[in-house]
Order: sequence, then C-alpha cells, then structure tokens
Amino acid sequence: MKNISFYIFLSGIIIFSSCRNKDPEPEKFDNGTNEYVNNWIYENMNLYYYWTDDLPDKNINGENPEDFFYGLLSNQDRFSWIQPNFQELLNSLQGITLESGYEFILYNDSENANGVIGQIAYVKKGSPAENAGLKRGDKFTKINSTNLTLDNYSDLLGNISQNHSLTIERYNFQNESFEEIGDFDLSAIQFAENPNHLDTVYTRNGKKIGYYVYNLFSVGTDADSAAYAIEMDEIFANFKSEGIDHLVLDLRYNSGGAERATINLASLIGSNISDQDVFVKREYNEELKQALINEYGEESLNRRFINKTSNIGNDLQSPQLTVLTSSRTASASELLINGLDPFMETFIIGDTTVGKNVGSTSFYEDDNPENNWGMQPIITKSFNSLNQSDYDLGFYPDIPLKDNDLVKLQLGDVNEKLLKEALIYLAGSDEASRTLSYQAIPSKDIIGSMELKRRFGIYDIDLSN
Repeated sequence: MKNISFYIFLSGIIIFSSCRNKDPEPEKFDNGTNEYVNNWIYENMNLYYYWTDDLPDKNINGENPEDFFYGLLSNQDRFSWIQPNFQELLNSLQGITLESGYEFILYNDSENANGVIGQIAYVKKGSPAENAGLKRGDKFTKINSTNLTLDNYSDLLGNISQNHSLTIERYNFQNESFEEIGDFDLSAIQFAENPNHLDTVYTRNGKKIGYYVYNLFSVGTDADSAAYAIEMDEIFANFKSEGIDHLVLDLRYNSGGAERATINLASLIGSNISDQDVFVKREYNEELKQALINEYGEESLNRRFINKTSNIGNDLQSPQLTVLTSSRTASASELLINGLDPFMETFIIGDTTVGKNVGSTSFYEDDNPENNWGMQPIITKSFNSLNQSDYDLGFYPDIPLKDNDLVKLQLGDVNEKLLKEALIYLAGSDEASRTLSYQAIPSKDIIGSMELKRRFGIYDIDLSN
C-alpha cells in the first residue's frame, strides 16, 4: 500500500475487517488484471473510506478501475479521485508537474460571445515562464496561434503540458489599454513549484505589516523533503526580527496540500499556542476510528501544534491574521483558518472559499510493478479544538472582494486590489503610495488552471504520524 507503516497498520486492523458482511470469503485475483486492481481498490475503500457505510456490496469484475472506483463513491463525496500512475499522483501533491510554470484563469470575452480570454494569475519562481518574461496580468487569446473559444478551449488546454506558445497582450498603464507584445514560446518541463512565492514587510502609518504569498502546502520535494518548511521558518524568523504588528497571508491561489505543512504554518502563526494545544481533530468511519484508538490511543485522532522559535503569534496586534482568499482557496487552506480560529482573530478579505472540511490520503502499491494505480479517497472529516467543522459551504469573507479584474497589478504591489484593501483596513491609507489611474475590467471566469490540477482541493494526511 502506501508505505511500510501502512502495512503495519493494516495488520493491526485486520481483526475488524472480517466483521463486515461485504466480503465473507477470501478471493484471489490474478496480479496485473483489472479484477486484481478493483479488488485492491475495494478492500482499501472498505477499511478506510469515510462513507464506508455507503459502499455497495462487493462485486469485482473486469471493468476499468477508474470507472469501478467512481462507481463506489458516496453521493456526499465531491473530492475522492484515482489515476493510473501513482507516481504522478505523488508528484502532483508535492507541486511537481509537467508544465511551463504559470497559473492562469480563463474568462468569457465580453466583446465576443464565443470568445475566451486567458490571463496569467501568477508566474512561478525559476520556471520557463519566468525565464521567458511572462508576467502576472498578461492576457492571451491564442494557444499555438489558435484563437481560444468556448468550443475549443478544453482541447487547446491539452497543449500546455508540452512545448507551446501563447500570444500575449500586456496592459499599458499610460495608454490604459492592452497591447499585443508577441508570441511567447514556452517549454514544458517536470517542474517543482516552491510554494513560498513572496514575502515582504510594509511600514505604514507607524505599523509594520508582513505579507506572505503561499501557494501550496508542501514541506519539500522528494529530493529535499524539508526544504520548503525550512524556508518558511526562515521567512517567519525575519518577520519576527522585523517586529511586524500584523500578518497578511495570501492564500487566494492555494487549493491545499499536505497536513504537515499546514501544521508547520499554523504553529508559526498561532497566538498563545504550544505543543499541548490541538490544531485539528480527525473523525473517521466508526470501525477505523476504534481500530486507531485500540492501536494508538485516543491521541491518534488529534494533531497538535508544534513549538516553533520563529512563532510570531504573541507579537501580533488584533486582528492578528488577515487572509486573502478566492473561490480557489480550499482544503488545507481552510483547515488552517479553522484550526487557528479558536486561538486568534482572523479577518478574511476576498471571495468565499471552496468549502472542503474533509481529508484524504494516498494509496498505492510501490512494491507491485503490475499495479501502478494510485487513489486519493476521503477518509476523514476535520474539526478544530472547539469541535467546529461548519465550513462545508466555505468561509465567507468579512470584506467581499473578487480578484477578477483583467487589469492586474503584480503580487506585492501596494496598489494590487486585495493587498491594497488589507493595508487600508490594517493601517489606513498611505498618502505616500503612488496612485494608478486605470479603469478596472471585471470579468466572469470560466475555469482556472488550479482546478485542472489533480491536487486541487487536497488535504493530504498521513495515518502513520
């Protein structure tokens, strides 16, 4: 299965698997066949799936494993998924994908009923897109010289995981219009995104405000499994040395990731916390819950904060945490907000978040070359220390503000739409700040590249911890 710790865990819970009526007799299936994979899927879903009582009776056949898996899911489940290559699954959870290193949003073209406009949401550090000179706010209507339309955009998006070109228009603030600046040739590589996108400190009206753009909950790559977490600790050590009064955490493009990274960030932010305080309580199906308690005790249902020397929570003024959100802020991002809520005042600016209060874990057989499938089923529901988990419809912002203008300033620019609102809320207006005169162009979005990634909406947990 997932790793050796899972094998040990399975041996500890096998005693209750025989209690289920769905598999009264042991069955054998030829390795490498759909029947074998489907049996592997069912057995693990039968043990771990959060809605295990909703599973149909066991009926293994030779249908495609993807169809078999989705046929098992509860109608309450919006998030479980499976794919043929488990290594691609694991890579996606670490932010490693075949790409050029930019995220985008597609909008309806208000001037062309069938037209589609693409816009760069952000460019990843050290990526081919950054090296090519692509910037946040750049607009494109062509991929490989073909115009994007409502009829063809899905097909054209299939080209971005390989070498491709975008015809780019960039906004000219002097002329207050978009101008075509040419075709950008972009190579696609196996790219690992560093989630620590941007950090800086602003001084305004006597207050110091830390700003941190964090785009994926990941502690590191396989090659260096703690690199991103170490860098995060260093960022907060700098915030601490700078003596910031408020923290603005930009999660508008963060759709989730690993629980380990979430706990690390929460432990750097939380006020009056220690490793004795509960960050998240997990709820499982009843038999898995009891097996965990029998094997590891009640504490196995909880995850606590960790003590961090770079914690800034006790130094922050109210509201200690201001979060920038979008309709793509999901899962582990929402877990962070919910887990910190009992310990500090949190203020949200942006759009209503996705609303995912459940978590999953990765299942695969890394020692069986004939089964390359990997699945990510929901196995737990999350609660904070006050037993609150009422964000299945998302967190509604205190100041609603959509990031849907076609004219976009760079992240970190004090006049950028959401950041500007946060700075004014926390420290008032700043007469010294430059002002830009331009007419905003709000647009209706169709889909973003974040939703197209398998990792979208992931809160990935490790049962062995």
